[in-house]
Amino acid sequence: MKLKNIQDVKDLKGKKVLLRATLNVPVKDNKILNDYRLRRSLETIKYLQEAGAKIIITGHIGRGTSHTLFPVYEYFKEHLSIFFVDEVIGEKVDIAISKIEDGETLLLENLRTHEGECNNEKEFAKKLASYADIYVNDAFSVSHRKHASLVSVPEYLPSYAGYLLQKEIKELSDALKPPTPALCILGGAKFETKEPLIEKLLNIYDKVFVSGALAHDFFRVRGFNIGKSLTSDTGVDIKALIENDKIMIPTDVTVENGDEVFIKKPSEVSDRDNIADAGPDTVKHLEKIIGDFKFVLWNGPLGEYERGFIKPTEALAYALTKSSAKTVIGGGDTSASIAHLNIEDKFSFVSTGGGAMLRFLLDGTLIGIEALKNSNPSID
Repeated sequence: MKLKNIQDVKDLKGKKVLLRATLNVPVKDNKILNDYRLRRSLETIKYLQEAGAKIIITGHIGRGTSHTLFPVYEYFKEHLSIFFVDEVIGEKVDIAISKIEDGETLLLENLRTHEGECNNEKEFAKKLASYADIYVNDAFSVSHRKHASLVSVPEYLPSYAGYLLQKEIKELSDALKPPTPALCILGGAKFETKEPLIEKLLNIYDKVFVSGALAHDFFRVRGFNIGKSLTSDTGVDIKALIENDKIMIPTDVTVENGDEVFIKKPSEVSDRDNIADAGPDTVKHLEKIIGDFKFVLWNGPLGEYERGFIKPTEALAYALTKSSAKTVIGGGDTSASIAHLNIEDKFSFVSTGGGAMLRFLLDGTLIGIEALKNSNPSID
């Protein structure tokens, strides 16, 4: 079944559109630290405004239920004609929607302040759907979540993909059939959840470089001491993977021992060491070989980026900007590193997803995308 896109709707003027957008951005002291996802959301919003639709934007921010989308509203005010209501459903929302004119936009409060969102409650989804004539999903970054606004609302409305979701699907689908030679760089943790993806990518990519906590499992299988470093505890058997000559792992590492930091070979790590990052020789090797590839896919930092181990990851980012290869990257810390360096426009494509990107690469789809395909019939 072909995915229906928002530009397929012939006449949007006067139609109420419920837009599930990607609004989860880092905020500190009510200031947005990285607006990349919001900038990417503007194309669909402006398209709907210019078409004369009445737009109702929904989304979430933060991991808990206490965060507000008011800073996002303040940001959007600089770019759009937009109003804000501090509820998700209820009388305030009903009144606000009744006042929307053609081409105007209303932003609702953080969806996750209502328990019906994450619990995927049908009555909550029905209420959201009752506000609109059609539904648009433009929130790739959470479309792997079984939440009401993503998988249940499409049951009650004709549903379409926004421009950002369309772009994510195209670019990541292309990443599953890259030109050769192709390199995949995969960092992060939770090896047991990424093992199926690594196995899949080994059949697609010429080389797969594994770093971050994922590499610790390879060190351990090779008989190296990993000290206090994070590792999987599920007994995943990776012996076959480590023997695959397509697999690459760090040749040196940055370790913590008390308050001191050292550079060591993996074979030199002691019981008291914590492997926190890749080492300089590893980065130099990556910088040297990147030029050999026509396509590079990167998800996940080379080390514990959130704890301040950033230099190897940022050095890799810079190296990729100098490459002639097509570069597709994603992941929270990966995106944070290039935002910090202000080099987002130097890559071929930067995904707004982290876990969603990995899930799409593994399955070729997401639960939110499938919900669009199976939605209420088109109103065309």
